[in-house]
Amino acid sequence: MGWLPVCVLVIVILRLAAQLTLEALNRTEANRNSMQCPDALEGVMDAATYARSVQYSLARGRFASAEAVYDAGVLPALLFSGALPWLWARTNGLAPSAAWSGALFLVGAMVLLGFLGLPLEWWSRFRLEERFGFNNSTLRLWVVDHVKLALLGIGIGFPITWSVLALADWVGPHWWVWGFALLFGLQMLMMVLYPKLILPLFNKLSPLPDGDQRTNLLALSQRTGFRAKTIETMDGSKRSGHSNAFFTGFGRFRRIVLFDTLMAQLAPEELEAVLAHEIGHYKSGHIPKFMALMALLQLGAFAVVAWLARTPWFNAAFGLPGGMLAPALLLCGLLSGTVTFWFAPAGNWLSRRNEFEADAFARKAVGSSAPMIGALRKLAQKNLSNLTPHPLYSIVYYSHPTLLERERALQK
Repeated sequence: MGWLPVCVLVIVILRLAAQLTLEALNRTEANRNSMQCPDALEGVMDAATYARSVQYSLARGRFASAEAVYDAGVLPALLFSGALPWLWARTNGLAPSAAWSGALFLVGAMVLLGFLGLPLEWWSRFRLEERFGFNNSTLRLWVVDHVKLALLGIGIGFPITWSVLALADWVGPHWWVWGFALLFGLQMLMMVLYPKLILPLFNKLSPLPDGDQRTNLLALSQRTGFRAKTIETMDGSKRSGHSNAFFTGFGRFRRIVLFDTLMAQLAPEELEAVLAHEIGHYKSGHIPKFMALMALLQLGAFAVVAWLARTPWFNAAFGLPGGMLAPALLLCGLLSGTVTFWFAPAGNWLSRRNEFEADAFARKAVGSSAPMIGALRKLAQKNLSNLTPHPLYSIVYYSHPTLLERERALQK
């Protein structure tokens, strides 16, 4: 075994050790606080609900540990079992050009990876989430969803991968600049097309009915300078009891989407605060800043892939032909998680800072911190959120501040 596979195994083991340690710390913290809700959060949940939230956190932690072990076993198996060279041998030369063959190889690998993830996803939904009353999906709906996702992945993924590979053959060594521009442009286009063409394949979107609630939400939107094209509700309850709100698109195509579960759980003034929070992300410039950061990271990733694809040793270390772009793209995709894991705290720190800013905007927009705090407390209760995560665990994994951190910031 060469030096590169050894390095990969070491990094995989180190990541697994870190993941299992963090999960153990978080479970210990949950058990330490299992008897009583922290005084600062008294009233968020009654004793029975709090005990259930602790059990939910512990169950999710055990599942996360099992998932980490599973992933740490699957990745080396894929890389070193000969599965990828076998797939390359079966797809290479089937199509009229290298771009077509490479696209077939990449899409075939994506389908294989999708199948490998199904057992854990099934267990998460139909065992763990079912046990705590969050799963509203049926096995039939779950299967149909995955068939749709597979068809979309092939129908969208194949043309995109073929375009990038064909562009690389046409442009030459600096293909990665043009490949990034192509992919980023398609991502911008998808932000407009997703709510119109793809989201309706899975969920029903309906305009918010006329009434006081719609009038008040539109008035808030106008007052804060966020002129959304429409406010829609989504039937998220047909799959899960968890709730959410988001907006999609940009410019005149942006629209606000509220889960039906969210609307059922919150009082009108709390729903306004949640909407103001989402608007706060837009008004604070979080979306373009995030897109700019993602663009820089994607450009850097394309440059790294282009460099590795040119080396004779990278692909060869895993039994794939050197100097070929398609295998290098797949290998970099498979290995990216072992690298990005260590940078997750930095990204989550930035995300948490944005959440604080959006909360502050919501407080100012509705004139008080009480509606936002009330909404956060209800959502924590309905979603059985972990009220006492270990500080190190939240630093690594949480993209949102804890409930206690958000309340303290809102009350300042």
